[in-house]
Amino acid sequence: MTILGSILSDIREKTPLVHHMTNYVTVNDCANITLCIGASPVMAHAEEEVGEMVALAGSLVLNIGTLDPLQIDRMFVAAKAAEKHGIPIILDPVGAGATSLRTKTAHRMIQELSISVLKGNAGEIGTLAGKQAQVRGVDSGGVTGDPTDITCVLAERLGCTVVMSGPTDIISDGSRTLLCENGHPLMGRISGTGCMAASVIGSCVAVTQNYLSASATGIAAFGIAGERAASEAAGPGSFKYRLFDNMASVTSDDVDRCARTRSV
Repeated sequence: MTILGSILSDIREKTPLVHHMTNYVTVNDCANITLCIGASPVMAHAEEEVGEMVALAGSLVLNIGTLDPLQIDRMFVAAKAAEKHGIPIILDPVGAGATSLRTKTAHRMIQELSISVLKGNAGEIGTLAGKQAQVRGVDSGGVTGDPTDITCVLAERLGCTVVMSGPTDIISDGSRTLLCENGHPLMGRISGTGCMAASVIGSCVAVTQNYLSASATGIAAFGIAGERAASEAAGPGSFKYRLFDNMASVTSDDVDRCARTRSV
């Protein structure tokens, strides 16, 4: 079994707790995909308990998809608790580049917090890398420059793993860069797949300190589930529930055999 497959096995053996502070549009989807990969989700937001809950978790997923000032404050409380306890933080900067609130908040987070994995689409990652990028709402309109170089340079600058999602996902820790080609276009036809990908990565990061391999495992496993769901679905609606079914049935051997991941 390769390291990617072994990470999936560890999740299902250890059932790590993944603490989410995420948006209200996709929160239930994030909880369900976390359960399907074999981890345990919790969505605590109250300032009075977020620090205590983080201390029990294997990872913390921050998603800025439906921001407000109170949520921002609570995210920082949770993140500081995660740093205190050595718990990895996954940041999904949803819509960074679309509005000043999202952009400023995402920049503040990557500057002030110890982010372990930064996961976003091309527009979001390009924005945070200081490149000319287009973001419409929460959708990427693309980025000027070579996406692989942008991902690698940003990862090196931040000292974390960066995942730029797209038709080919790019994963880099600044010294090593992987490309993953698993997935299906139907994954872009339903809301929440980007958020769910962050939850899957958060589940993987909770069982290993190799955040590059953890991110690659999550992206590949989720993409494999998407490919299988698409082969069974009549359209976006049936695709969505089949995505959960297939995420739950993807095995470690499936990841080892079917992951289309390569180094560059």
